[in-house]
Amino acid sequence: MATGVVAHNVCAKTFVSGLDPQQVFAETMEREGLRRLKWAMTYRTDRDQNIVNASVAGLFGSRAAFHNGLGCILLHGRSEPYLPKSDIAALKEPKNPPLLPEIAGDAIVEPSDAKLSAALDHAFEEPARPPFRRTKAVVVVHDGTVIAERYADGIGIDTPLRGFSMTKSVVNALIGLLTQQGLVTPSMPAPIAEWRGLTDPRREIEVEHLMRMTTGLALDETNSGFDPSSQMVYLHNDMAGFAAKAPLIATPGARWAYSSPSTQLLARIIRDAVGGPEQTLRFAWRELFNPLGMRTVTLEFDATGTLQGSSAMLASARDWARFGLLYLNDGVAGGQRVLHEDWVDLSASATLDTDYGAGFWTNRSRHPRAEYRVKLGIPRDAFFASGDLGQRIVILPAQHLVIVRLGDSVDPTGDMSGLGRLVSEVIAATQDRRAD
Repeated sequence: MATGVVAHNVCAKTFVSGLDPQQVFAETMEREGLRRLKWAMTYRTDRDQNIVNASVAGLFGSRAAFHNGLGCILLHGRSEPYLPKSDIAALKEPKNPPLLPEIAGDAIVEPSDAKLSAALDHAFEEPARPPFRRTKAVVVVHDGTVIAERYADGIGIDTPLRGFSMTKSVVNALIGLLTQQGLVTPSMPAPIAEWRGLTDPRREIEVEHLMRMTTGLALDETNSGFDPSSQMVYLHNDMAGFAAKAPLIATPGARWAYSSPSTQLLARIIRDAVGGPEQTLRFAWRELFNPLGMRTVTLEFDATGTLQGSSAMLASARDWARFGLLYLNDGVAGGQRVLHEDWVDLSASATLDTDYGAGFWTNRSRHPRAEYRVKLGIPRDAFFASGDLGQRIVILPAQHLVIVRLGDSVDPTGDMSGLGRLVSEVIAATQDRRAD
């Protein structure tokens, strides 16, 4: 598991993001669970073959290979992975102008006042000792326009950065698009072939149960390295196939547990609904990325050609902000409805007694984590896409704000206190702008 994390992370951030592999490796090894292996972990980058190898004391090796336009994929065994054969460059050339108006020009947008500048200063501050925050990018969008942004050294407005589990929110959007087109509905039984037996209790699992992670399947995610999520991502070519084998341990809809495999099953539903891996790429670019003007996206796939929907999309901070604007604007872009009129409310509404919605975390809850975020200054109506190491798209409807923060924070909360300070200071600064 550990060598898989290192190989894939170094591969994606080196070949897709264009970052220094030595720095990526050093920051990756600061993650909990990897630090104790620091003495024995090694990696090697083969730029001729576009492969990263990682091993512990020369054993337990993992390989990740870069494929132009499709990011990196872990290689298991000797079999060659199946990857979509679509012309990515052609897909990125929209037939029509984007629905979403341009949010910024070609230059970095410097903050226009001292309060916004101070908010960015604080977001990039580092403590005297670990855990370090390692903020890589912050973009603030107010009333549809970037009003402030900042990037770490080596990163710019077009640098694709890994969103980790923010990818789950993109899967939510793709399911929403299929719902808008009448191909999928949240209330339908999940179209998973392995569950269609007449006596199989998993027949009762609905698409919304997968979205809300209330399937009742034995797929709880603990990030121990031994849990089903870790096994799925780092040991199996067919990730959704592995997830589909899980037994039922609770009534669907009655129990919540965070679960990347649940989202990976949604990714296979998307693949099957649109007709395959190539069609998945075409669908995502035609219906989502091009309409939003997202130009820097890299979607990664598993070895069977299913979108790696749990954690493997990369995009620039601005493009992550463009995605957030779709949800800020209630599923509308450029005056055209993209997502069903109830979709954003469904996505942001709390599941059972948690602070998780459907593909997004939410403050529209009385859960202790939501209450803590409200105390930090993140408003009650806020909801957000969230990924490992503090990747966040914060959507603030009442304030007409989208705030993106990307980085490599090994703090167990992903530097939630720092995010709270950023959000509260940006809100204060934009309120002052309106008053002026």
